[in-house]
Amino acid sequence: MDIAAICMLLVLVGMMVIGMPITWCLGGAVITALMIDDNLSLSLMTQKIFSGCDNFAMLALPAFFLAGDIMAKGGLSKRLVSFADALVGWISGGISLVSIVACTFFAAISGSSVATTAAIGGIMYPEMVKRGYPKDYSAALQAIGGTLGIVIPPSTVFVIYGNVTNTSVAKLLMAGIIPGLICGVALCLWAYIKAKRENFPKDSGFSFMRFLKSFKSAIWALLMPIVILGGIYAGIFTPTESAVVAVFYGFFVCLGIYRELSGKSTWRIIQDSSVTTANIMFLVVTAQMFGYILTYYRIPVFVSDMFMSIASNPAVFMMLIVVLLTICGMFLEVGATNLILGPILAPIALQFGIDPVHFGLVFVFLLAMGQATPPFGTTLFVACGVSSQPVAKVSKMVLPFVMVELLCALLFAYVPSLSTALSNIMS
Repeated sequence: MDIAAICMLLVLVGMMVIGMPITWCLGGAVITALMIDDNLSLSLMTQKIFSGCDNFAMLALPAFFLAGDIMAKGGLSKRLVSFADALVGWISGGISLVSIVACTFFAAISGSSVATTAAIGGIMYPEMVKRGYPKDYSAALQAIGGTLGIVIPPSTVFVIYGNVTNTSVAKLLMAGIIPGLICGVALCLWAYIKAKRENFPKDSGFSFMRFLKSFKSAIWALLMPIVILGGIYAGIFTPTESAVVAVFYGFFVCLGIYRELSGKSTWRIIQDSSVTTANIMFLVVTAQMFGYILTYYRIPVFVSDMFMSIASNPAVFMMLIVVLLTICGMFLEVGATNLILGPILAPIALQFGIDPVHFGLVFVFLLAMGQATPPFGTTLFVACGVSSQPVAKVSKMVLPFVMVELLCALLFAYVPSLSTALSNIMS
């Protein structure tokens, strides 16, 4: 391997170890390669930055960020919680099921795991504690429920993954529906078993009138994923255009119907979304430069040959991917894993004959699981922040749920039809 490539990778790892933001880690690695290798020019990098930004699919990112912020701060989260409570709150451990179901609903609106954990956790954690649930367990539920935020569409991670691996974003979004719902049910099942075993409290019996009332209040929030995914599936608009539709729909509901947004709060939401978008775009363009240099030094070919020598067939390869990404999820942030490993591993999966959409779903699902995996899970940290509980105690409670998601990941890895059934209909 070229000395410039070795130095680039050493700088990347070294900057990550000392805790530098991933954008600067990738940028520092690229600058290192440019300084050492005379065959790489700065003008070439600027061209790569421009071509990386000049992508229609990337326009979906600011719109999805804005739509998620509108929904989180416009009154939808509390209505979804109320509806979930009426739906499953009467079952044993019902309020714990409510947390997961509400996260599932909100995931179909926000496209972000952190936003899902913060929005639902801020409501559900104090309610669970008030009803007698252990504080660390209550926080753990918010962390694991939030992971569904980037699996169930719309998902900003699917948009970025599709862009850096040249995989259809529309098909990736559709691929997340069935696995996301299956995972939500599996998490609810474990929460129910835990509640029965620990004799957690439950509400009184099911009230049909309460259900109807909460459904009427939450109907506008529940319609959003139907509008978005239905429009994509029917070919009315593209995934990029669907993000803009989500913004207008969110403004219509939160300003015109719920009336919980003011002009001042709307302006603040736009500012916050702009900052988030700018940060993500810096991350994307530095990752694209890094990816170009990886290809220039034939590092993906080196990794591909290594995997091909270890993995004798697609089944072994998928098991290696599950192990690799589970370990990465324990130490790396989602954006770093997505942008660094996505462009390297996706072509290798294709060589093994694995459907790109199927592999993309498994890849992103494992990234989602990593967000709740100690010691450095992002939703784990958000849940601890919301609850003021120590990470060690919450980590202990979240691990059984992580194991449930790991079993789901293995199911999705070896049953491709669960992720490709809906996306293949679009073909």
